[in-house]
Amino acid sequence: MVAAGLWQLAAISDGWIMRRVIVIAVAGLGLAGCSSFSMDAFKSTPPPVNVQLESAPPGANAVTSLGPGCKTPCSVSVPAADGFTVTYTLNRFQPLTVPVQVIRIPGDFSTPASTAVDPNPVVGELQPAGPPPKPARKPMRPKKPKPKPAAAPAASPFPQPAAPAPAPTR
Repeated sequence: MVAAGLWQLAAISDGWIMRRVIVIAVAGLGLAGCSSFSMDAFKSTPPPVNVQLESAPPGANAVTSLGPGCKTPCSVSVPAADGFTVTYTLNRFQPLTVPVQVIRIPGDFSTPASTAVDPNPVVGELQPAGPPPKPARKPMRPKKPKPKPAAAPAASPFPQPAAPAPAPTR
């Protein structure tokens, strides 16, 4: 009933009321859209960065903390994070972890923004693993010297225990 009254009023007023209602509705929708608007939509995500991975000796498995990995020498593409590590592993060598920094260089009106990796190439010098530890042995006990038999004094009234008993005399 109220809506019918507005239509009648709009028809009588030569359309200026209806135009005003439409303008207010459009402005309200426009402001509602702005409340959810964010400037983040215009920020571009940084492009992935290519990182060259090398090792001494070559052939090590290199894995980044961001996920990608390969067998050296190789190149991987990683997202431009703040920093990450590269872990090198190879049989008979000690594992090695190398930290890597990502440097963002902001652009200005004449140059675009860029991203650099330090160090690039990332080189891991693996150290040989020492020989495996020998199993622990029990220390040998020194042999005890055998005791020498003690000689009985010559003028003892007692016979020696190992000596044969004298034959009975008749």
